[in-house]
Amino acid sequence: MWEIFEHKRLDKQLAKAPLEIQKRYEKWKDVVAISGPSGLQLIKGFRDEALSGNWKGFRSSRLNQQYRVIYSVENGQMYVQVVEVTPHDYRRRS
Repeated sequence: MWEIFEHKRLDKQLAKAPLEIQKRYEKWKDVVAISGPSGLQLIKGFRDEALSGNWKGFRSSRLNQQYRVIYSVENGQMYVQVVEVTPHDYRRRS
């Protein structure tokens, strides 16, 4: 089982997101908890991919056409850190 750590601002971001996105995020967490990031790559709808530029070292999964989950896997260990759920704005915020 993989552990999922969520950034403290994620609750606010999800509260602003549509209900469909909130449900899809819960399904995303279920897949990650059971099979990790490799399980996301088996489900084509998530379109899991590595990011580049300022987001190098992070990955992105689609929740729908607009919303993405941005996360990282720390040292290949059994936990995933979710940074944000965003409406496709990849500019890094400090």
